[in-house]
Amino acid sequence: MSVFLKTRITAVGLEVADLAEGGVLILFADGAPEELAEVSVLHAVQEGPSDAAPAAGARVTVGDVTAEITAMGEAAWNKVREIGHVVVNFNGANAVERPGEICASVVEPATLVAALKTDAVITIGA
Repeated sequence: MSVFLKTRITAVGLEVADLAEGGVLILFADGAPEELAEVSVLHAVQEGPSDAAPAAGARVTVGDVTAEITAMGEAAWNKVREIGHVVVNFNGANAVERPGEICASVVEPATLVAALKTDAVITIGA
């Protein structure tokens, strides 16, 4: 499996832990407006994003936390490619509620929160 996106966390917003405890991770590229940065993990892309979107079954790693994509919204990957933004919902759902969302397998919330540190790497794909 190829790497669709590899990015490094540059900042973690003040409200990110609360969202991550609920299984929600919001990514935004560096330079996001302040009101979005508060709820987002800001990142700097190291590889990708690929033109092709990952499919269900592709791996998502956040530091030491690993999950699998279970559903991909029709607009999600375009947002990743255009503005470095996506919402990853670690709820295990087989269908997304919003077109800009990626659903992934359930992970332990405390482990996800602990993984969200500056310089941690997030990878989608191999």
